[in-house]
Amino acid sequence: MTPPLLAATHRFSGEDVILVAVVVVLIGATGVLAMSETAITRVDRVKAASLVEEGHRGATTLLRLVKRIDRVLPVVLFALEVCTLVAATLVGVVAEHAFGGLGVVLATVFEVAVIFVVAELAPKTWAVQHPERAALATAPVIRLLTAIAPIGWITRGLIAITNAVLPGHGIRSGPYTSDEMLRALADEAAHEDVIEQDERTLIHSIIDFGDTVVREVMVPRTDMVAVESYAHITDVVDIVIPAGFSRIPVFSQGIDDIVGIVYVKDLMRVEREGRGDAEVATTMREPHFTPESKRVSELMREMQAGKFHMAIVVDEYGGTAGLVTLEDLIEELVGEITDEYDVEEVPPEHLDDGTLVVNARMPVDEVNDLLDEAEQPDLPESEDWDTVGGLLYSVLGHVPSEGEEAGVNGYRLTAERVQGRRIGRVRITAVADSGQAEEVETTAEERG
Repeated sequence: MTPPLLAATHRFSGEDVILVAVVVVLIGATGVLAMSETAITRVDRVKAASLVEEGHRGATTLLRLVKRIDRVLPVVLFALEVCTLVAATLVGVVAEHAFGGLGVVLATVFEVAVIFVVAELAPKTWAVQHPERAALATAPVIRLLTAIAPIGWITRGLIAITNAVLPGHGIRSGPYTSDEMLRALADEAAHEDVIEQDERTLIHSIIDFGDTVVREVMVPRTDMVAVESYAHITDVVDIVIPAGFSRIPVFSQGIDDIVGIVYVKDLMRVEREGRGDAEVATTMREPHFTPESKRVSELMREMQAGKFHMAIVVDEYGGTAGLVTLEDLIEELVGEITDEYDVEEVPPEHLDDGTLVVNARMPVDEVNDLLDEAEQPDLPESEDWDTVGGLLYSVLGHVPSEGEEAGVNGYRLTAERVQGRRIGRVRITAVADSGQAEEVETTAEERG
């Protein structure tokens, strides 16, 4: 005879049978939603469009969903969490009714073994292995789910609450893809031979292009070739033709007073007309100015719209910082474009002892890319410097003499070649004792 207490504790009624049936349905729904979540995030617009072109059933629906992924995915995630939590709760209730206190332990084991492994892990794994098939199979379910207005209202309401509770960190418009993720995808695609290494490099360049400012790509004022406005046209032709320039700036009172841009074709035309003694100011054109902090993507659009190929870069005080050409901007995307007049810079050199020798004008981020290949830590980047030469200036706090060195981030930076006040080449060597390097780096930060 069963004791009354145990009889009251271990009871399994007809209502529990209904709850078990509900749990089975919820576990099935969890599996479908888990599969759809993984599948829809692994099929992009391009792939969905190709599936439409191939005539796959459900591909049109999938393409519509992928185009609205920022609104679709939160709904799928919300429904998935609801199904999982409700199923787990009902399993606990049924187990407690059937086995009493022991039911809590059994319910936990069941939730891990069945709900997690069978209803989430297995469907997601299959979706990772067969993303297209999983996406096509679950697209109608996702469309039906997103068509239920109350679910959308609740999801948007919860997102709004999240944004209010966590200002600046809440969900704005669904999932984001960061620059780092895009770079990682390109790297992985190149590693798997899906794309060529040149295509990987171009993708990286395009991603970086939006964050690059004019100061990073301009020809500095120290390297500018400019002529006085009162110079004779014949004299200017003798300067620009050997140099291979098609246009150069014209200044009046000094390099900070750029008054025009002169085209070589205009100079040659005037000289052929017998007016070589005329001043260059008579043939110059209106200059275009741009701040050094302007993004190169914006400047390129301005150059395309205004149909000009050269802009004078000005600093915050209105002085001339340098000049930038359309070719400089394009090189940020496709790499160096060298013609017969260009003097090729010595490429970065990896020595046998692990030392890296680079041009001092090389941007720090490009140097870090080379150091990443050797699995070394990065050199610090800052708004105070763009190039490795600028970094060395900042660390030392003065114009270095040839052979002078400083430590930073576990490296020893040596001014290998100094021409006047300009650093030509920098030798970068990893050092075993990083204490001195960290000390120098701290000093540099204090100066900044």
